Amino acid sequence: MTATQSVMLLAAVVVSLPGLIHAFQPLFSFDGNSTTHRDITRMAVLRKTAEVCRDIAASEGRDFSLTIDNSLSPDKVQRACLSSGNSTSLLSTVLFQTSIANMYLSNANVDVVYSLSEEHHFDDETFQGGRDVITAGVSAVKASVKKENFVAGRWILGQVCHTLQDFYSHSNWVELGKTAPYSTLIKPDQPLENLAGPTVPTCRNCTQGDCANNLLPDLLQQGLLTSGYFNLFSSAKPAGKCSHGGLFDQTSKQDPIGGISKDDVGSSHGFLHHNAADVAVNATVELLEDIRLAVGDKNFLQLMGLSQSSVLCFVIDTTGSMSDDIAEAKRVSFNIIDSKRGTPQEPSAYILVPFNDPGFGPLTMTTNADVFKASINKLSASGGGDIPEMCLSGLQIALTAAPPSSEIFVFTDAPAKDAHLKSTVTALIESTKTVVTFMLTDVLSSRRRRRSSQSVSPRDISQSDAQLYRDLARASGGQAIEVTKSGLSGATTIIEDSSASAVVTVFQTVKNPGKPDNFTFNVDGSSRNLTAYITGVPSLTFRLISPTGVSQSSSESSGPLASSTKTGNLHRLSLNIGNQTGSWQIRVDSNSPYSVKVTGQSSVNFIYNLVKPHEGAHGDYSLLEGRPLAGGNASILVTVTGSDTVKVTDVTLFDSSGPSEVNGSVQTVGSGIYLVTFSGVPPGDFVLLVKGEDSSSTPRSTPSGFQRQASTQIKTSSISVTAQVNNTNIAPGTTVSIPFTVASTTNGVVNDSASGTFTVQANNDRGYTSTSPSSITIEAGSGGKANGTVTLAVPASAASGTDVTLTIGAQNAAATDINFAVLRFFVTPKVTDVTRPVCLVVNTSGKCSSSSSLCASSQWVFVANLTDGVNGTGLDSISIRQGNGTLNTSTAAGAGGENITVATYSSSCCSQTVQLTMVDKVGNVGTCEGQLRETTTAAPATTANTTSTGGRTLSVSHSLWISMGVIFLWK
Repeated sequence: MTATQSVMLLAAVVVSLPGLIHAFQPLFSFDGNSTTHRDITRMAVLRKTAEVCRDIAASEGRDFSLTIDNSLSPDKVQRACLSSGNSTSLLSTVLFQTSIANMYLSNANVDVVYSLSEEHHFDDETFQGGRDVITAGVSAVKASVKKENFVAGRWILGQVCHTLQDFYSHSNWVELGKTAPYSTLIKPDQPLENLAGPTVPTCRNCTQGDCANNLLPDLLQQGLLTSGYFNLFSSAKPAGKCSHGGLFDQTSKQDPIGGISKDDVGSSHGFLHHNAADVAVNATVELLEDIRLAVGDKNFLQLMGLSQSSVLCFVIDTTGSMSDDIAEAKRVSFNIIDSKRGTPQEPSAYILVPFNDPGFGPLTMTTNADVFKASINKLSASGGGDIPEMCLSGLQIALTAAPPSSEIFVFTDAPAKDAHLKSTVTALIESTKTVVTFMLTDVLSSRRRRRSSQSVSPRDISQSDAQLYRDLARASGGQAIEVTKSGLSGATTIIEDSSASAVVTVFQTVKNPGKPDNFTFNVDGSSRNLTAYITGVPSLTFRLISPTGVSQSSSESSGPLASSTKTGNLHRLSLNIGNQTGSWQIRVDSNSPYSVKVTGQSSVNFIYNLVKPHEGAHGDYSLLEGRPLAGGNASILVTVTGSDTVKVTDVTLFDSSGPSEVNGSVQTVGSGIYLVTFSGVPPGDFVLLVKGEDSSSTPRSTPSGFQRQASTQIKTSSISVTAQVNNTNIAPGTTVSIPFTVASTTNGVVNDSASGTFTVQANNDRGYTSTSPSSITIEAGSGGKANGTVTLAVPASAASGTDVTLTIGAQNAAATDINFAVLRFFVTPKVTDVTRPVCLVVNTSGKCSSSSSLCASSQWVFVANLTDGVNGTGLDSISIRQGNGTLNTSTAAGAGGENITVATYSSSCCSQTVQLTMVDKVGNVGTCEGQLRETTTAAPATTANTTSTGGRTLSVSHSLWISMGVIFLWK
């Protein structure tokens, strides 16, 4: 075993030890009184999002009445930001809640991936290292946003927030009496000052377990900054230095005994826990403001996930027979875009991935509808070679590009040439909880020809070929719709249905093999516009029964309950009765495979994430990437969205194709979030069903029941796949090694006596060069485990902001069981430009009347020189941060060869201050402020103040700059 493998395997052992986590608790406060990383991140995101919405409203002259404090909820913020003002309007906060959850789950993941890194936790007085982590992370977030890669940006941002927040828990910043954030941590061009030197004693022994006064008085009097040392294995630390403290910190057992951490109320300095958490919230808000200034308000709100509409994502076969399909994809997408543009229902982003043979891509991902239109307009059907196409390769990159819980529509009429990617695509579907619906044309036809002038062979797709698509659709909760090309336009109605606002899944089941069955589902008062989709063989029949006993058969296209259409294998029923509340039934009569899905529109929904526990004195949870172990326990984090009056009472895992059903134990953890634990989950394919009560009705009324169902299946496995990663940030031109372990389990634990050979498949969505073993063998006497290594080579040309998703899967010899690990890596080149742009005032001039009633008739002008200096990356954007005037710019060359942008701002005298924001090409932000000092009727004002975020305040006389002979640079 190599040294790298040894370190990574040691890290894997470390994070599995009980009570290891040494930071604000990542997700849950089981003492009921401590603030977690989840709380801090959530509060900061909600506050800053609300502030941005408030500022936008003010600039547009609209009211914004929401009180901004730490008690905000996602529902209140989104309604204030996006609602038209109608408090009863249909609004989905699923995407916003999912984005927030991704950030705090990424935050929690730092305690797993970087458990032994002092820099990521500001331990051991590593202040420069900790700031370097923040600097590199913030740069990567800004680069991701610039590429409109918001999914990667959120994940990196969560990691950065963890490190920033840990500073206030692990250092003595709060003990020094500081109540404001240490802004230098996010300003790498400012020096870190007043640090306790390596030989400066900082602590004394705690007294009988009381650490309230263990910081040395001299340290506090001099205002020196320190942080606690932490080590899981060794008690060694520099003489006189503070420790982190806690049961598992070995350094805290050596003089000076004790610690200074404020991770929770029970920590060594737990009496200051809430102080530290409050400052951490404000520091996170400050960090978010820096990102906002760099990327702009619109992109910032996209990064936060503030949208009530999902992405519109198409994966399209472009071979010669697909001209009709491409034309229909254009028609339906253009109809959605044109009907929803400028409304809250407009898709939050657009994704397009073409594929054929042998190619696939490129990926088009944009928030600009016109860019998407232009891309899909360029598609044409041509060529194709042999029949199978690279469908799953195109789907793979769409799955990693789209935000979690998206819906992807795949158009094809050919089998998949890359069927070997089925397990990788399945892993990504389960990891992202993305719904995939296949539009399969002419599946039942034995012969058909391309609409092309070329002489080409007929294309055939057998039932076995189509089964691959059906399996993937079932795993995701989507559908495999099989129609003729002439009938495709009738089937794409489902795409328009999915683009409606606040779509929820009420019920879904798949029967394979099929059998006649009766399905019951409950519709609550918040739901409306119910639609049922039933797919199956042409001979399938069904009956819909309302809560009042009224029924309608499949032979009735327009009955008392619904309007029904049939296209190919799809029956679509749109309920047409006013009151849809109550218990409904669908009776299906078929012995062939079929599926039933019922959707509606409602503000009330839920999101979920599989998590795994870290038990012990500081027990907590982190994100589980992979399948739960069969026969073992499973933990799921469930968050109710769209209501603060819904109480979850029952959460169930049930296998719709079999008798298995497991009821979960539900524990509320606050803010509409529940931790649900399941014991002894058997082998099977499960879906998550959430039921509860809504008490929003009048006090005398009985709370109404509701149910929601997750689309994506949760599958169990008897194979464990774990990867050991000690850094998710990778530099261009480097190769990383990822050790992984495959184990055979029984009843959720490793079977020490097991043996066997497993097929291994490692794939990444960027097509980067990678090596991995094709198989791995667990030898007898090896403890039921086997180790392997995957390498991933990152091209030197890889740009900052690029993310790479690596999937490692292991399948048993019988090909009946598989599990996987999904890993995310981020390309983060070394940050070399950390200096922010600066400005120098040239002059301020104008004649303004002292009468406010005459202000509109007078003008003033502000002129400043803006530069990123000789060694900077150059200015990327200049915008008006404050002020109602007009900005014009021109360029000039400085005396030292630097590029200078001359900014001329003119405004009426009704607004006499201006603030410009300058952003360089790597996202460093500077501000330039000017103000009309005097209001007179006779003479121009001659001075203005400007403050760059580099910390310099300048007052420059107008006469000094008349000749413009010399230009001073503050660089």
